Amino acid sequence: MSAFDRRQILKGGAALGLASAAGLEGFARAWAQENQWKPEQGASLKLLRWKRFIPSEDEAFMRLVDAFTKATGVPVTVTSESFDDIQPKASVAANTGQGPDMVWGLYSFPALFPSKCIEVGDVADYLGKKYGGWLPAAEAYGKVKGKWIAIPMAFNGGYLNYRISAMNKAGFTKFPEDHAGFLELCKAMKKNNTPAGFALGHATGDANSWIHWALWSHDAYLVDANEKIVINSPETAKALEYVKALYETFVPGTVSWNDSSNNKAFLSGDLYLTNNGISIYAAAKNEKKDIAADMDHAAYPVGKSGKPTEFQLAFPILAYTYTKAPNACKAFMAFALEAQNYNAWLEASQGYLCHPLKAYANNPIWTADPKNKVFGEASTRTLAAGGLAPVSEKVAAVLADFVVVDMFASYCTGREDLKTAIRTAERQAQRIFRSA
Repeated sequence: MSAFDRRQILKGGAALGLASAAGLEGFARAWAQENQWKPEQGASLKLLRWKRFIPSEDEAFMRLVDAFTKATGVPVTVTSESFDDIQPKASVAANTGQGPDMVWGLYSFPALFPSKCIEVGDVADYLGKKYGGWLPAAEAYGKVKGKWIAIPMAFNGGYLNYRISAMNKAGFTKFPEDHAGFLELCKAMKKNNTPAGFALGHATGDANSWIHWALWSHDAYLVDANEKIVINSPETAKALEYVKALYETFVPGTVSWNDSSNNKAFLSGDLYLTNNGISIYAAAKNEKKDIAADMDHAAYPVGKSGKPTEFQLAFPILAYTYTKAPNACKAFMAFALEAQNYNAWLEASQGYLCHPLKAYANNPIWTADPKNKVFGEASTRTLAAGGLAPVSEKVAAVLADFVVVDMFASYCTGREDLKTAIRTAERQAQRIFRSA
Protein backbone atom coordinates (compact mmCIF):
# COMPACT_ATOMS: atom_id res chain seq x y z
CA MET A 1 0.00 0.00 0.00
CA SER A 2 1.38 3.41 -0.94
CA ALA A 3 1.78 6.26 1.52
CA PHE A 4 -0.97 8.10 -0.38
CA ASP A 5 -3.36 5.18 0.03
CA ARG A 6 -2.63 4.97 3.75
CA ARG A 7 -3.31 8.66 4.23
CA GLN A 8 -6.59 8.38 2.38
CA ILE A 9 -7.72 5.54 4.62
CA LEU A 10 -6.74 7.49 7.73
CA LYS A 11 -8.62 10.57 6.56
CA GLY A 12 -11.64 8.51 5.59
CA GLY A 13 -11.70 6.83 8.97
CA ALA A 14 -11.66 10.13 10.80
CA ALA A 15 -14.50 11.43 8.67
CA LEU A 16 -16.74 8.39 8.75
CA GLY A 17 -16.08 7.23 12.29
CA LEU A 18 -17.96 3.95 11.96
CA ALA A 19 -16.72 0.89 10.17
CA SER A 20 -17.24 -2.80 9.69
CA ALA A 21 -14.74 -5.20 11.24
CA ALA A 22 -12.98 -5.49 7.88
CA GLY A 23 -12.88 -1.73 7.48
CA LEU A 24 -11.49 -1.34 10.97
CA GLU A 25 -8.70 -3.78 10.21
CA GLY A 26 -7.81 -1.88 7.04
CA PHE A 27 -7.71 1.38 8.97
CA ALA A 28 -5.63 -0.25 11.71
CA ARG A 29 -3.02 -1.54 9.24
CA ALA A 30 -2.67 1.90 7.67
CA TRP A 31 -2.53 3.54 11.08
CA ALA A 32 0.16 1.15 12.31
CA GLN A 33 2.43 2.14 9.43
CA GLU A 34 1.94 5.87 9.97
CA ASN A 35 1.86 5.90 13.79
CA GLN A 36 4.82 7.50 15.56
CA TRP A 37 5.01 4.98 18.45
CA LYS A 38 6.58 1.84 17.03
CA PRO A 39 6.02 -1.12 19.36
CA GLU A 40 9.10 -2.85 20.76
CA GLN A 41 10.24 -6.05 19.09
CA GLY A 42 8.30 -9.00 20.50
CA ALA A 43 6.09 -6.76 22.65
CA SER A 44 2.96 -8.07 24.32
CA LEU A 45 0.62 -6.17 26.65
CA LYS A 46 -1.56 -6.97 29.62
CA LEU A 47 -4.42 -4.57 30.29
CA LEU A 48 -6.58 -4.45 33.42
CA ARG A 49 -9.90 -2.67 32.94
CA TRP A 50 -13.18 -2.16 34.81
CA LYS A 51 -15.82 -4.80 34.26
CA ARG A 52 -18.29 -3.76 31.61
CA PHE A 53 -21.91 -2.84 32.35
CA ILE A 54 -22.95 -2.66 28.67
CA PRO A 55 -22.14 -5.86 26.73
CA SER A 56 -22.04 -4.05 23.37
CA GLU A 57 -19.40 -1.67 24.74
CA ASP A 58 -17.21 -4.59 25.72
CA GLU A 59 -17.67 -6.20 22.31
CA ALA A 60 -16.70 -2.99 20.51
CA PHE A 61 -13.67 -2.60 22.77
CA MET A 62 -12.50 -6.13 22.04
CA ARG A 63 -12.89 -5.54 18.29
CA LEU A 64 -10.62 -2.52 18.73
CA VAL A 65 -8.12 -4.65 20.66
CA ASP A 66 -8.20 -7.35 18.00
CA ALA A 67 -7.64 -4.83 15.18
CA PHE A 68 -4.68 -3.33 17.08
CA THR A 69 -3.10 -6.76 17.52
CA LYS A 70 -3.55 -7.74 13.87
CA ALA A 71 -2.10 -4.45 12.66
CA THR A 72 0.86 -4.18 15.04
CA GLY A 73 1.57 -7.80 15.93
CA VAL A 74 1.25 -6.92 19.64
CA PRO A 75 -0.97 -9.36 21.58
CA VAL A 76 -3.13 -7.64 24.21
CA THR A 77 -4.55 -9.68 27.08
CA VAL A 78 -7.51 -7.95 28.72
CA THR A 79 -8.63 -8.73 32.28
CA SER A 80 -11.74 -7.17 33.80
CA GLU A 81 -12.41 -6.42 37.46
CA SER A 82 -15.24 -4.72 39.34
CA PHE A 83 -15.06 -1.01 40.09
CA ASP A 84 -14.17 -1.71 43.70
CA ASP A 85 -11.35 -4.14 42.86
CA ILE A 86 -9.54 -2.09 40.21
CA GLN A 87 -7.81 0.35 42.53
CA PRO A 88 -6.44 -2.18 45.04
CA LYS A 89 -5.05 -4.34 42.24
CA ALA A 90 -3.57 -1.32 40.48
CA SER A 91 -1.94 -0.17 43.72
CA VAL A 92 -0.40 -3.58 44.36
CA ALA A 93 1.03 -3.61 40.84
CA ALA A 94 2.46 -0.10 41.28
CA ASN A 95 4.09 -1.01 44.60
CA THR A 96 5.49 -4.39 43.56
CA GLY A 97 6.48 -3.54 40.00
CA GLN A 98 4.66 -6.60 38.71
CA GLY A 99 1.36 -7.07 36.98
CA PRO A 100 -0.42 -5.47 34.02
CA ASP A 101 1.37 -3.09 31.69
CA MET A 102 -1.67 -0.81 31.59
CA VAL A 103 -4.64 -0.15 33.85
CA TRP A 104 -7.84 1.46 32.65
CA GLY A 105 -9.34 2.55 35.93
CA LEU A 106 -11.45 5.10 37.74
CA TYR A 107 -11.29 8.74 38.79
CA SER A 108 -7.90 10.05 39.93
CA PHE A 109 -6.28 6.71 40.75
CA PRO A 110 -3.13 7.37 38.62
CA ALA A 111 -2.41 10.28 40.97
CA LEU A 112 -2.01 7.81 43.85
CA PHE A 113 1.36 6.78 42.39
CA PRO A 114 2.38 9.35 39.78
CA SER A 115 6.04 8.34 39.79
CA LYS A 116 5.04 4.81 38.74
CA CYS A 117 3.27 6.01 35.58
CA ILE A 118 5.09 6.64 32.30
CA GLU A 119 4.70 10.18 30.98
CA VAL A 120 2.29 10.31 28.06
CA GLY A 121 2.40 13.98 27.13
CA ASP A 122 3.31 13.11 23.54
CA VAL A 123 0.15 11.01 23.19
CA ALA A 124 -1.98 13.69 24.84
CA ASP A 125 -0.57 16.42 22.57
CA TYR A 126 -1.13 14.33 19.45
CA LEU A 127 -4.76 13.54 20.31
CA GLY A 128 -5.55 17.02 21.61
CA LYS A 129 -4.32 18.73 18.45
CA LYS A 130 -6.09 16.28 16.18
CA TYR A 131 -9.46 16.20 17.93
CA GLY A 132 -10.24 19.73 19.03
CA GLY A 133 -8.55 19.74 22.42
CA TRP A 134 -9.17 18.08 25.77
CA LEU A 135 -12.11 19.11 27.91
CA PRO A 136 -10.95 20.76 31.18
CA ALA A 137 -11.99 17.91 33.48
CA ALA A 138 -10.29 15.38 31.22
CA GLU A 139 -7.03 17.31 31.29
CA ALA A 140 -7.30 17.61 35.07
CA TYR A 141 -7.39 13.83 35.39
CA GLY A 142 -4.57 13.25 32.91
CA LYS A 143 -2.09 15.63 34.56
CA VAL A 144 -0.37 15.79 37.92
CA LYS A 145 1.86 18.81 38.55
CA GLY A 146 1.73 19.72 34.88
CA LYS A 147 2.81 16.31 33.55
CA TRP A 148 0.55 13.93 31.66
CA ILE A 149 0.66 10.60 33.53
CA ALA A 150 -2.53 9.11 32.09
CA ILE A 151 -4.84 9.46 29.11
CA PRO A 152 -8.51 10.15 29.90
CA MET A 153 -10.33 7.54 27.83
CA ALA A 154 -13.87 8.49 28.77
CA PHE A 155 -16.31 9.67 31.39
CA ASN A 156 -19.40 7.88 32.61
CA GLY A 157 -22.31 10.19 33.26
CA GLY A 158 -24.13 9.23 36.44
CA TYR A 159 -27.48 11.00 36.28
CA LEU A 160 -30.93 10.77 37.82
CA ASN A 161 -32.80 7.74 36.50
CA TYR A 162 -36.51 7.90 37.28
CA ARG A 163 -39.88 6.38 36.45
CA ILE A 164 -42.02 8.98 34.72
CA SER A 165 -45.30 7.63 36.11
CA ALA A 166 -43.96 7.79 39.67
CA MET A 167 -42.80 11.38 39.21
CA ASN A 168 -46.20 12.36 37.81
CA LYS A 169 -48.05 10.57 40.63
CA ALA A 170 -45.92 12.56 43.09
CA GLY A 171 -47.34 15.75 41.61
CA PHE A 172 -44.52 16.74 39.25
CA THR A 173 -44.84 17.16 35.49
CA LYS A 174 -41.17 18.05 35.14
CA PHE A 175 -38.16 16.84 37.08
CA PRO A 176 -37.24 19.49 39.68
CA GLU A 177 -34.14 21.59 39.09
CA ASP A 178 -33.44 22.82 42.62
CA HIS A 179 -32.66 21.26 46.00
CA ALA A 180 -36.04 21.96 47.56
CA GLY A 181 -38.01 20.52 44.68
CA PHE A 182 -35.83 17.42 44.54
CA LEU A 183 -36.39 16.73 48.24
CA GLU A 184 -40.14 17.26 47.91
CA LEU A 185 -40.22 14.81 45.00
CA CYS A 186 -38.43 12.15 47.05
CA LYS A 187 -40.79 12.68 50.00
CA ALA A 188 -43.85 12.36 47.79
CA MET A 189 -42.49 9.27 46.06
CA LYS A 190 -41.91 7.59 49.42
CA LYS A 191 -45.47 8.42 50.48
CA ASN A 192 -46.72 6.78 47.29
CA ASN A 193 -44.64 3.62 47.87
CA THR A 194 -42.54 4.38 44.79
CA PRO A 195 -39.34 5.28 46.67
CA ALA A 196 -35.95 6.64 45.72
CA GLY A 197 -32.62 5.16 46.76
CA PHE A 198 -28.98 6.26 46.43
CA ALA A 199 -25.89 4.32 47.48
CA LEU A 200 -24.36 5.40 50.80
CA GLY A 201 -21.82 2.61 51.10
CA HIS A 202 -18.42 2.20 49.45
CA ALA A 203 -19.86 2.19 45.94
CA THR A 204 -16.95 3.68 44.01
CA GLY A 205 -19.05 5.13 41.22
CA ASP A 206 -22.57 5.72 42.52
CA ALA A 207 -21.88 6.84 46.10
CA ASN A 208 -18.99 9.15 45.26
CA SER A 209 -20.84 10.83 42.42
CA TRP A 210 -24.03 11.90 44.15
CA ILE A 211 -22.46 12.59 47.56
CA HIS A 212 -19.88 14.96 46.07
CA TRP A 213 -22.64 16.68 44.10
CA ALA A 214 -24.57 17.15 47.37
CA LEU A 215 -21.51 18.64 49.05
CA TRP A 216 -20.37 20.87 46.20
CA SER A 217 -23.84 22.09 45.27
CA HIS A 218 -24.10 23.56 48.78
CA ASP A 219 -20.85 25.48 48.15
CA ALA A 220 -18.99 23.16 50.52
CA TYR A 221 -15.64 21.53 49.73
CA LEU A 222 -13.12 19.35 51.49
CA VAL A 223 -10.22 21.57 50.41
CA ASP A 224 -9.90 24.91 48.66
CA ALA A 225 -7.84 25.66 45.55
CA ASN A 226 -4.63 25.71 47.62
CA GLU A 227 -5.41 22.39 49.35
CA LYS A 228 -6.31 24.11 52.62
CA ILE A 229 -8.83 21.95 54.47
CA VAL A 230 -12.17 23.79 54.61
CA ILE A 231 -14.64 20.97 55.28
CA ASN A 232 -15.57 22.27 58.74
CA SER A 233 -18.01 24.92 57.58
CA PRO A 234 -21.67 25.96 57.83
CA GLU A 235 -22.08 24.97 54.18
CA THR A 236 -21.00 21.41 54.95
CA ALA A 237 -23.49 21.27 57.81
CA LYS A 238 -26.28 22.35 55.44
CA ALA A 239 -25.26 19.66 52.94
CA LEU A 240 -25.32 17.01 55.65
CA GLU A 241 -28.75 18.08 56.86
CA TYR A 242 -30.07 18.02 53.30
CA VAL A 243 -28.73 14.55 52.56
CA LYS A 244 -30.11 13.22 55.84
CA ALA A 245 -33.54 14.47 54.83
CA LEU A 246 -33.14 12.69 51.49
CA TYR A 247 -31.90 9.53 53.19
CA GLU A 248 -35.09 9.34 55.24
CA THR A 249 -37.03 8.87 51.98
CA PHE A 250 -34.82 6.04 50.67
CA VAL A 251 -35.54 2.34 50.43
CA PRO A 252 -33.83 0.40 53.24
CA GLY A 253 -30.27 -0.87 52.89
CA THR A 254 -28.60 1.83 50.80
CA VAL A 255 -25.68 2.07 53.25
CA SER A 256 -24.52 -1.36 52.07
CA TRP A 257 -25.11 -0.90 48.35
CA ASN A 258 -22.36 -1.45 45.81
CA ASP A 259 -22.38 -0.16 42.25
CA SER A 260 -24.78 -2.80 40.96
CA SER A 261 -27.33 -2.77 43.80
CA ASN A 262 -29.47 0.07 42.51
CA ASN A 263 -29.49 -1.38 38.97
CA LYS A 264 -31.03 -4.59 40.28
CA ALA A 265 -33.54 -2.82 42.52
CA PHE A 266 -34.68 -0.48 39.73
CA LEU A 267 -35.13 -3.26 37.19
CA SER A 268 -36.99 -5.41 39.70
CA GLY A 269 -39.53 -2.64 40.28
CA ASP A 270 -38.50 -1.91 43.88
CA LEU A 271 -36.85 1.45 43.11
CA TYR A 272 -38.21 4.40 41.15
CA LEU A 273 -35.49 7.05 41.37
CA THR A 274 -31.72 6.65 41.65
CA ASN A 275 -28.44 7.95 40.25
CA ASN A 276 -26.70 5.82 37.68
CA GLY A 277 -25.17 5.66 34.26
CA ILE A 278 -27.32 4.74 31.29
CA SER A 279 -26.83 1.02 32.01
CA ILE A 280 -30.23 0.66 33.72
CA TYR A 281 -31.99 2.06 30.67
CA ALA A 282 -29.88 -0.03 28.28
CA ALA A 283 -30.73 -3.20 30.19
CA ALA A 284 -34.40 -2.27 30.44
CA LYS A 285 -34.67 -1.81 26.68
CA ASN A 286 -33.64 -5.44 26.29
CA GLU A 287 -35.17 -7.06 29.36
CA LYS A 288 -37.91 -4.81 30.76
CA LYS A 289 -39.42 -2.86 27.91
CA ASP A 290 -42.29 -1.59 30.06
CA ILE A 291 -39.82 -0.03 32.50
CA ALA A 292 -37.74 1.45 29.66
CA ALA A 293 -40.84 3.12 28.20
CA ASP A 294 -41.61 4.63 31.62
CA MET A 295 -38.05 5.84 32.29
CA ASP A 296 -36.26 9.11 31.71
CA HIS A 297 -33.12 10.88 32.94
CA ALA A 298 -32.33 14.28 34.43
CA ALA A 299 -29.30 16.29 35.45
CA TYR A 300 -28.62 16.97 39.12
CA PRO A 301 -30.22 20.13 40.53
CA VAL A 302 -27.98 23.18 40.44
CA GLY A 303 -27.15 24.84 43.75
CA LYS A 304 -26.69 28.46 44.80
CA SER A 305 -23.67 28.93 42.53
CA GLY A 306 -25.97 28.72 39.52
CA LYS A 307 -23.69 26.32 37.66
CA PRO A 308 -23.31 22.52 37.59
CA THR A 309 -21.16 21.07 40.36
CA GLU A 310 -21.39 17.42 39.41
CA PHE A 311 -18.89 14.66 40.02
CA GLN A 312 -18.89 12.25 37.11
CA LEU A 313 -16.88 9.07 36.87
CA ALA A 314 -13.67 9.42 34.85
CA PHE A 315 -11.90 6.49 33.21
CA PRO A 316 -8.17 7.28 32.74
CA ILE A 317 -5.70 4.74 31.38
CA LEU A 318 -2.08 4.53 32.57
CA ALA A 319 1.02 2.52 31.76
CA TYR A 320 3.48 1.58 34.49
CA THR A 321 7.14 2.51 34.36
CA TYR A 322 8.04 -1.17 34.78
CA THR A 323 6.47 -2.14 31.46
CA LYS A 324 8.90 -3.53 28.90
CA ALA A 325 6.87 -2.05 26.06
CA PRO A 326 6.19 1.66 26.71
CA ASN A 327 5.92 2.46 23.00
CA ALA A 328 3.35 -0.30 22.50
CA CYS A 329 1.36 1.11 25.44
CA LYS A 330 1.39 4.59 23.95
CA ALA A 331 0.43 3.23 20.54
CA PHE A 332 -2.56 1.45 22.05
CA MET A 333 -3.72 4.57 23.91
CA ALA A 334 -3.51 6.70 20.78
CA PHE A 335 -5.15 4.05 18.60
CA ALA A 336 -8.13 3.67 20.95
CA LEU A 337 -8.99 7.37 20.71
CA GLU A 338 -8.72 7.70 16.94
CA ALA A 339 -12.07 8.62 15.38
CA GLN A 340 -12.37 5.39 13.38
CA ASN A 341 -12.37 3.49 16.68
CA TYR A 342 -13.77 5.96 19.16
CA ASN A 343 -16.99 6.98 17.40
CA ALA A 344 -18.01 3.36 16.90
CA TRP A 345 -17.09 2.56 20.49
CA LEU A 346 -19.15 5.47 21.83
CA GLU A 347 -22.17 4.32 19.88
CA ALA A 348 -21.74 0.74 21.06
CA SER A 349 -21.64 1.95 24.66
CA GLN A 350 -25.18 3.29 24.12
CA GLY A 351 -24.39 6.47 26.06
CA TYR A 352 -22.59 4.79 28.96
CA LEU A 353 -19.29 6.39 27.91
CA CYS A 354 -18.86 10.09 27.25
CA HIS A 355 -16.03 11.77 25.33
CA PRO A 356 -12.97 13.56 26.82
CA LEU A 357 -12.07 15.25 23.50
CA LYS A 358 -14.15 18.09 22.07
CA ALA A 359 -14.38 16.63 18.56
CA TYR A 360 -16.63 13.79 19.70
CA ALA A 361 -19.43 15.98 21.10
CA ASN A 362 -21.50 15.45 17.96
CA ASN A 363 -21.55 11.66 18.04
CA PRO A 364 -25.04 10.53 16.92
CA ILE A 365 -25.59 8.48 20.08
CA TRP A 366 -26.60 11.66 21.95
CA THR A 367 -29.45 12.44 19.54
CA ALA A 368 -30.47 8.90 18.61
CA ASP A 369 -32.80 8.84 21.62
CA PRO A 370 -33.82 11.96 23.59
CA LYS A 371 -33.40 9.95 26.80
CA ASN A 372 -29.66 9.74 26.06
CA LYS A 373 -29.06 13.46 25.78
CA VAL A 374 -28.03 14.37 29.33
CA PHE A 375 -25.34 11.66 29.41
CA GLY A 376 -23.52 13.40 26.57
CA GLU A 377 -23.05 16.44 28.84
CA ALA A 378 -21.20 14.59 31.61
CA SER A 379 -17.69 15.59 30.61
CA THR A 380 -18.61 19.29 30.38
CA ARG A 381 -20.72 19.49 33.57
CA THR A 382 -18.36 17.66 35.91
CA LEU A 383 -15.69 18.96 38.23
CA ALA A 384 -12.59 16.86 38.79
CA ALA A 385 -11.88 14.91 41.98
CA GLY A 386 -10.39 17.85 43.88
CA GLY A 387 -13.45 20.05 43.45
CA LEU A 388 -11.72 23.43 43.69
CA ALA A 389 -8.23 21.91 43.96
CA PRO A 390 -6.07 20.31 41.26
CA VAL A 391 -5.96 16.53 41.12
CA SER A 392 -3.05 15.36 43.27
CA GLU A 393 -1.80 12.34 45.15
CA LYS A 394 -3.49 13.63 48.31
CA VAL A 395 -6.79 14.32 46.58
CA ALA A 396 -6.70 10.82 45.11
CA ALA A 397 -6.01 9.33 48.56
CA VAL A 398 -9.01 11.12 50.09
CA LEU A 399 -11.22 9.73 47.35
CA ALA A 400 -9.78 6.23 47.71
CA ASP A 401 -10.49 6.29 51.44
CA PHE A 402 -14.13 7.36 50.97
CA VAL A 403 -13.62 10.24 53.41
CA VAL A 404 -16.54 12.32 52.10
CA VAL A 405 -18.91 9.38 51.58
CA ASP A 406 -18.26 8.10 55.11
CA MET A 407 -18.92 11.53 56.60
CA PHE A 408 -22.40 11.57 55.09
CA ALA A 409 -23.13 7.93 55.86
CA SER A 410 -22.09 8.33 59.50
CA TYR A 411 -24.41 11.26 60.03
CA CYS A 412 -27.37 9.88 58.08
CA THR A 413 -27.32 6.57 59.94
CA GLY A 414 -26.82 8.16 63.34
CA ARG A 415 -23.38 6.71 63.97
CA GLU A 416 -22.12 10.24 64.57
CA ASP A 417 -23.79 13.56 65.23
CA LEU A 418 -23.31 16.40 62.78
CA LYS A 419 -20.31 18.04 64.42
CA THR A 420 -18.56 14.73 65.05
CA ALA A 421 -19.07 13.55 61.46
CA ILE A 422 -17.52 16.74 60.12
CA ARG A 423 -14.67 16.66 62.61
CA THR A 424 -13.90 13.01 61.76
CA ALA A 425 -13.65 13.88 58.06
CA GLU A 426 -11.52 16.89 58.90
CA ARG A 427 -9.09 14.77 60.94
CA GLN A 428 -8.85 12.17 58.17
CA ALA A 429 -8.11 14.91 55.66
CA GLN A 430 -5.53 16.47 57.95
CA ARG A 431 -3.76 13.15 58.23
CA ILE A 432 -3.69 12.71 54.46
CA PHE A 433 -2.72 16.30 53.70
CA ARG A 434 -0.37 16.43 56.72
CA SER A 435 -2.07 19.61 57.82
CA ALA A 436 -1.70 21.07 61.30
